[in-house]
Amino acid sequence: MSLENLLTDEKEQASIRERAKRILESLEVEASSESRVFLNADDHQYGDHEKKKDHSYKSWIRGTDQHPDSDYTPSPRCKFFDQHGFLFIKAFATHQEILDMKQQMQSLVDQQWHPDSDSSSSSSSTDKQQRKHKLTAFRTDEKQIENQGSDDYFLQSANKVHFFAEPHAMTTSQTLKEIYKHDKIKALNKAGHGMHLQPGPFHTYSTSDKISSLTKELGWEDPVIPQSMYIFKPPGIGGQVTSHQDSTFLYTTPKQSCLGLWLALDDATITNGCLWVRPGSHREPTRVKFARNPKHFGASIEERSHVPRGDPSESQMVFIDEEKEKIGPKGNDVDIDIDVDWVGKIPQLTGCETAWDSLFAAGFVPVECKAGDLVVFPGELDHLSLANVSECQRHTFQLHLVEGDRAGVTWADTNWLQYPKGAPFLSIK
Repeated sequence: MSLENLLTDEKEQASIRERAKRILESLEVEASSESRVFLNADDHQYGDHEKKKDHSYKSWIRGTDQHPDSDYTPSPRCKFFDQHGFLFIKAFATHQEILDMKQQMQSLVDQQWHPDSDSSSSSSSTDKQQRKHKLTAFRTDEKQIENQGSDDYFLQSANKVHFFAEPHAMTTSQTLKEIYKHDKIKALNKAGHGMHLQPGPFHTYSTSDKISSLTKELGWEDPVIPQSMYIFKPPGIGGQVTSHQDSTFLYTTPKQSCLGLWLALDDATITNGCLWVRPGSHREPTRVKFARNPKHFGASIEERSHVPRGDPSESQMVFIDEEKEKIGPKGNDVDIDIDVDWVGKIPQLTGCETAWDSLFAAGFVPVECKAGDLVVFPGELDHLSLANVSECQRHTFQLHLVEGDRAGVTWADTNWLQYPKGAPFLSIK
């Protein structure tokens, strides 16, 4: 039975949820007796454990280095995060925050995305170029380089809000299908990557005390926000996001420091494409790097410029296999070295009776969310989401943080995302 059929089978759904529940409960048992994965947003971060000092504590972001605050003790949810590589926080965002974000996004789509515009009607060459790229698909499959890796509209979205359609919402001639022309938002895959810079609800949430406090609690010293994304996952056509690590796209040196904050704006379920995480995989190395192609950019890479100084016919981006000993430097402490053959794919292991069995056998577990729940995970955690085969949308707002210069961490000049010269990332310290 295919994944699509399994997703719509109620008996199979119940079986999946029961298996996931057992796995998540076992992770709680494995964590310290003080740690719980399912915490309410207003739970006190600390408790009796404040009296206990563990100077050999192993943090994902700090490694075994001593915390600069000599009185620092990891909270229960920090311990769970560092041990298993993710954290689930209930009711992190309020109902009003969710409504405000959705309303702002609807306004941005209505006012700024015009996929049916005719570029020939514009007298401005700049406007023609912008309109030409209004209908761009976003993919995570084998055509990822062909799409995102060869598109100025994607490359120039770093500190702006650009819109990317679902491939199935487009005709073979790369126009929007008629069914979506009067409800454009249902054709979208994502918007990115500068919502956090827009005045309004996205910026307010991104710079809120609860975001700052959470990142500090988990051990980040100088958190800055390079990017934010609004993912739409529309009913019926919302595509799968294949297995990946965020550090592949958000690479820092001398250590990886990406932190993802995945906020559910709708209920996220196994049928509409909830997040699947692979607990413990955050201790594995970053396997591939999505990097600017030196053949295309040449000297522009060191200058962090979008202007090609190489061969413009070459792809803008390439995937680079990295040597494992160079990926997990001090601070990330790579503990696990396993062969993973599903990078950029959905795991399909031999000997498994169903597609679900293959996902579980590979170590993945679904994390269903209610609107307002938050899933937090470091950049080396292996995660994915399946297609939305339901009649319900699955909107999410996602922040990606990294350590800034004051923490001794540098944003890689080979990353696709580069702000205009002199423009800093938004600090939330």
